[in-house]
Amino acid sequence: MGVEIQRAEQADAGEILTVQRAAYVTEAQLYGDPFIPPLVESVEQVREAIRDGVVLKAVESGRVVGSVRGRLSGATCLVGRLVVAPDQQGRGLGTALLRALHEQVAEASAFDLFTGHLSEGNLRLYRRLGYRETRRERMDDHLTLVHLRR
Repeated sequence: MGVEIQRAEQADAGEILTVQRAAYVTEAQLYGDPFIPPLVESVEQVREAIRDGVVLKAVESGRVVGSVRGRLSGATCLVGRLVVAPDQQGRGLGTALLRALHEQVAEASAFDLFTGHLSEGNLRLYRRLGYRETRRERMDDHLTLVHLRR
């Protein structure tokens, strides 16, 4: 694969945000909402996530091609913003990033995340990595969040 997974640094925030926005466009289209949080997040918010939690980046040939975040809340790691550049999807990067996060936050007794109910690819990935649905949360007519735990 030629991809290295590393801890993100403050200087990576802009590139991570660019990959995040590119990756979430399909989600925004799927749910008919161009204002989903990952698309309106600021570079400063990404810097905060890097400062306050664990943010991993996947790098290939000097380019950030994916990222994932984790933040400890008690003994639970809250997982968020798993993103892979659209031209790199389907190569196992999402799986590699999540596995790396599980290793980086080994002290967590559980990992929690959520995705939209229409995001079948995401749900398949999470289930394959041992996540199980814990509840559903209806946000509006177009979106129900599926909460999962590993």
